[in-house]
Amino acid sequence: MRVHLKEDAICTFLLLLTFCTILYVQLCQTSPRGTKEKNHTRPPIMSRDLPRRHPQIRLITHPNPRHISGIKRAKPVYKELKRSTIAPAVTYSSFDFQQYLKNKDERNYNVLINQPQKCIKTQRDPFLLIAIKSIVEDFDRREIVRKTWGREGSINGLCIRRVFLLGVPKNKTTVAMWETLVQHESQTYKDILLWDFVDTFFNLTLKEIHFLNWAAEFCSNVNFIFKGDNDVFVNMENIVDFLEVRSPTEDLFVGDIINHAKPIRLRKSKYFIPEIMYGLGMYPPYAGGGGFLMSGITMTKLSQACKEVELFPIDDVFLGMCLQRINLKPVSHDGFKTFGIVKPSAAPHLPTFDPCFYKDLMVVHSLKVSEIWLMWNLLHNQNFSCTKKKSAKKPFYWERKKMVTGTITI
Repeated sequence: MRVHLKEDAICTFLLLLTFCTILYVQLCQTSPRGTKEKNHTRPPIMSRDLPRRHPQIRLITHPNPRHISGIKRAKPVYKELKRSTIAPAVTYSSFDFQQYLKNKDERNYNVLINQPQKCIKTQRDPFLLIAIKSIVEDFDRREIVRKTWGREGSINGLCIRRVFLLGVPKNKTTVAMWETLVQHESQTYKDILLWDFVDTFFNLTLKEIHFLNWAAEFCSNVNFIFKGDNDVFVNMENIVDFLEVRSPTEDLFVGDIINHAKPIRLRKSKYFIPEIMYGLGMYPPYAGGGGFLMSGITMTKLSQACKEVELFPIDDVFLGMCLQRINLKPVSHDGFKTFGIVKPSAAPHLPTFDPCFYKDLMVVHSLKVSEIWLMWNLLHNQNFSCTKKKSAKKPFYWERKKMVTGTITI
């Protein structure tokens, strides 16, 4: 018995000694005072279990705005990226093309503010519907459009109607109480269309297809449509004169048409499109800049075509693809000046446009709010006149007379 007890005690002692030795070695290896780390600073603590997120990749999530109309939300176009231990390829574009391609078929969003009575027939069908792309923050631009070229009413006895196209703001905190403000604006003017998608540059295509679907459903009786940005000046009298001699039952798509445009492959560009998204070397013809005109029948055809064409992040090009789908060639018109501003030849002290040059145009792009207001007042003042000169260097000049137009004195 003593022999067995002695052997058990020896085994226990050896096991305890082995355990203490292992523990000592472990402590020596992890201790910051070890001999191997005396001359080194400790590295920053970083979890090895979590993948590092690439600095250029943004996880895009769809906001969860509070409902205005009580309609059930549709699925968002963006879903949160799943984390992966493999970092995607480096790109300087802020747009997540991988996520866009993954969710390109999610294109149905509910309307939060609607204007179903906008095109109701009174004596005659609406002749022209003005549709202006805008964002929630641009209250001042919508107001200047309402007071100047975008007025509802009649021109030459023809009915003019107006709507603004909005999405949910990307950063809702920048506009305090935006839902209340937009709701009040809609109740006051009855011209707001708001959809439940994030209003970003690459989501303008969503705005395009949702407007076409809305117009086909609620405004199918309209003769013509002008669709443009909220930074343009439109000479509505010239537009009406141009359209009066045309039939709304015939195809019409007119604007500043861009032909033979190539996809931009420069990753730093705002319009960068990778080959995986568009492999062809040239875009179809499309209307660029601030606006275009189309007939009611063309609108109906485009509303159907946009359901059959895959979404593309540049809305102008996407609409060109839809035109190609219905085999309709857009027509270029010199009255649409959507790129560049002509500086005045005879009055350099005035804003950077020549009212006489623009008097015979239909659409002028990229103007400030003050310039839109001044342009409209000048062209609607009886004392304002333009005189043509025979000089080739200065084909136009305009006579300045003392006149008061509203709150602006020229």
